[in-house]
Amino acid sequence: MDPDFLNAFTQPSTLDQFLTEDVIAKGEKRKLIKPTSSNNPKLEELKLFLTEWINRTLKEEHIVVKSLEEDLYDGLVLHHLLENLGLLKLDVDKIALTEKKQRQKLSVILEAVAKCLQLEESQLKWSVESIFAKDLLSTLHLLVAIAKHFEPTLALPPSVQVETITIETTSRGLKTSNAVEYITEKKENIEAQSKDDAFDELFSRAPDKLDAVKKVLLQFVDQHVGKLGLNVKDIESQFSDGVILLLLIGQLEGYFLNLRYFFLTPASTMEMLHNVNLALELLAEGDLLNFPVNSE
Repeated sequence: MDPDFLNAFTQPSTLDQFLTEDVIAKGEKRKLIKPTSSNNPKLEELKLFLTEWINRTLKEEHIVVKSLEEDLYDGLVLHHLLENLGLLKLDVDKIALTEKKQRQKLSVILEAVAKCLQLEESQLKWSVESIFAKDLLSTLHLLVAIAKHFEPTLALPPSVQVETITIETTSRGLKTSNAVEYITEKKENIEAQSKDDAFDELFSRAPDKLDAVKKVLLQFVDQHVGKLGLNVKDIESQFSDGVILLLLIGQLEGYFLNLRYFFLTPASTMEMLHNVNLALELLAEGDLLNFPVNSE
């Protein structure tokens, strides 16, 4: 048996639990937070922060969360949280009493999260099984992703990291590997993103030149989206729904954005936010955006 596995668990009961076939089936992998990280002050700070954020968000619905992994596994709180944050209407029952119904509900919810966050399956740091199994690491990754997407200005505790152990059952026994995993961004990355850029300097030091810069930008935008038969006259109003921005990105980067991925004629705030979020993600993926922007 891998000695790291024995070192990872100090309580015999915990070790016995993970030696049973019911917990880890042959060929299955499980990633867990080591007990040595369980009392990490930064981890506790993040758990408390997310708990208070959820309770604050759902205060009017009289929902109180005390334990993240214990209270979120069945999808009930996640359902209310997503409807409250993103105005999402999910086609699931408010209350699911049986384990089968709870799994089905959680599956629909996590599918909606992945779609809303524009994440492929390979990018997900959680699954239906891990959330339903009350896995703390997966639950934290899920909540941090939701918080960053719907409330990008939320000041999450930075540089929260944990020691993890990945356990896999093989024909030769248990195989383990250790790693250090970040749950929230490093502090230095956040500080670098928050530094003033050229436009911050313009607003603070040369506001009299703002109109001239806006005029040049309008000419630039008009030159490119004009090829699509569009005319841009006002930056504030015409960029607010994300359509012009998405079309401009497509023109500048030389690709066609499939109409299935965005709303060409958005009819609600949710659809507008979807467009803006998609534009920001495209800019970030192209290394054209290296600081946080509040889509709202």
